Amino acid sequence: MTSTLIYKADNEFEATNQAGNTVAMDMYPQADKKNQSPMDLVLSALAGCAAVDIVSMIKKKRRTFVNLKAESTAERADTHPKKFTKIHIKYIISSPDLTDKEAEKVIELAVDKYCSVAASLDPNIELTHSVEITR
Repeated sequence: MTSTLIYKADNEFEATNQAGNTVAMDMYPQADKKNQSPMDLVLSALAGCAAVDIVSMIKKKRRTFVNLKAESTAERADTHPKKFTKIHIKYIISSPDLTDKEAEKVIELAVDKYCSVAASLDPNIELTHSVEITR
């Protein structure tokens, strides 16, 4: 894997991966944001990484998959490097025939076993998840 980061303007950067896909990021205060910050991207990557496996496992169970949404919240340390201390992801899965027990198992496997982003994070981060199923 490779990534190239270029300076666009003060507090603005663009990263390009080996396939040529780009993502813009900035470090502006929240009120002035145009793009996600690097920490926003880590949070988004964590939710997205697990989501891929969640969808795949639901379909492998031959359950009807309609939609998925992940709402992530995080707390950061007050002192530099201001790393994440707590992350909670609420997965909202739309499926008429997926049971609560199946959903919990799928999410547990996706986050704790298969997600390479989660595995790459500091193990001291309190990482929790919950699920809501809409039918």
